[in-house]
Amino acid sequence: MPQDGYDLVVVANRLPVDVSLDEKGKPTWTRSPGGLVTALAPVMAQADGAWVGWGGAPDLELEPFEVDGTQLVPVTLSDADIELYYEGFSNDTLWPLYHDVIAPPAFHRQWWDAYRRVNQRFAEAAAAQAAQGATVWVHDYQLQLVPQLLRALRPDLRIGYFHHIPFPPLEIFAQLPWRKAVVEGLLGADLIGFQRGGDAANFVRVVRRLTDLTTRGQVITLNDAHGRVTRHVRAAAFPISIDSRAFDELARTDEVQLRAKEIRRELGDPKTLLLGVDRLDYTKGIRHRIKAYGELLEDGRLSPSDTTLVQVASPSRENVGAYAQLRDEVELLVGRINGDYGQVGHAPVQYLHQSFPMEEMAALYLAADVMLVTALRDGMNLVAKEYVAARSDDRGALVLSEFTGAADELTGAILVNPHDIDGMKDAITYAAHLDPREARKRMRRLRRRVLGHDVNAWSQEFLAVLTAVPQRSTHV
Repeated sequence: MPQDGYDLVVVANRLPVDVSLDEKGKPTWTRSPGGLVTALAPVMAQADGAWVGWGGAPDLELEPFEVDGTQLVPVTLSDADIELYYEGFSNDTLWPLYHDVIAPPAFHRQWWDAYRRVNQRFAEAAAAQAAQGATVWVHDYQLQLVPQLLRALRPDLRIGYFHHIPFPPLEIFAQLPWRKAVVEGLLGADLIGFQRGGDAANFVRVVRRLTDLTTRGQVITLNDAHGRVTRHVRAAAFPISIDSRAFDELARTDEVQLRAKEIRRELGDPKTLLLGVDRLDYTKGIRHRIKAYGELLEDGRLSPSDTTLVQVASPSRENVGAYAQLRDEVELLVGRINGDYGQVGHAPVQYLHQSFPMEEMAALYLAADVMLVTALRDGMNLVAKEYVAARSDDRGALVLSEFTGAADELTGAILVNPHDIDGMKDAITYAAHLDPREARKRMRRLRRRVLGHDVNAWSQEFLAVLTAVPQRSTHV
């Protein structure tokens, strides 16, 4: 650690690596997957920075260590912390609440107590790493109290917070028993970033209703006990992206191009190849999509012998009951369709409950005629952007839920309301028979956006706005 700390500190629930101990008790690590890691790797490589987060295993007590020029600072979480703060409050209270209550959230006081306790631990770890006047960037719904807790410890810091998932309307957020504490936690930041303008507007409306603070447009004004202005907080949209150039280059390699052709051959060269790629999560609309596809086969609008749906559903939160139930329901649906419409040597649905490396994903994107991104609610959805980045051939069609952040940006997509099964069936049929000239026109428009606004642009925009915040003295 530099003598006076780091100028940029990232705080996230997870470190960018999964850490485990070998037989001799020495830490070994593998780079962890996920959009945030990919998003921040280039930023951290350029800055002399530290990343505060959990190492991915319970009761792992480790000293900070360096990976690729970034100082990694592990925060220890016990089995109880993981159960109460992570699986409990983060994923069984906040996640369903913030995703429009697609599944009912559970409100337990001991979960909230653990959430507060763990957020304090993260705030203290960040405060210990940050240089005087440093920039600290806190990420996501697991750490909404950190900005305020950190400001109490280090008033000299510039603090940014980015919310990767949707922020719900007031009427939904107001159900949270600890709603005011969460709002106050977020208001510890100087800049609060959201995926969509609508999310930022929801937050400002919540502030207006639950506090007596003044808001004007995106700006919230905080006062001291005497009514004097102490600082301003800005809530604005900064839509996240991917490393689109790298993905474009990967999809152009001979290996990936060959593998894409091989995939189609292995599937029996279907006339139409549909693709879904999601975490197995109830917010992703997988059941709705498979149901719509099954009905299209039943109606004869798609031929079961000429069409294949490949559904990649990577394992997710298998300790949470709603996820295990979802897996059973999806597999039952898939089995029923394959039983009704399959033939020897051909299944209309290829269901893969596993994760694949980036190269295989790029080949799948290239092989697919139609990409189905039909989430019921999603902060952004980077799969949609990956698909577009992979299609340097200007072919393919993207069917995209209007309830994803990506729908605001990807104007060449065929937008759907995934709750409307008939509407979704029409959109899938339209995409499957899209005129090649129109497909090219749409894909070029999509690629202009995805390649023109990559993850580097996202992080630079956010940090530029944050570092423009005036430096504060420590005596505030």
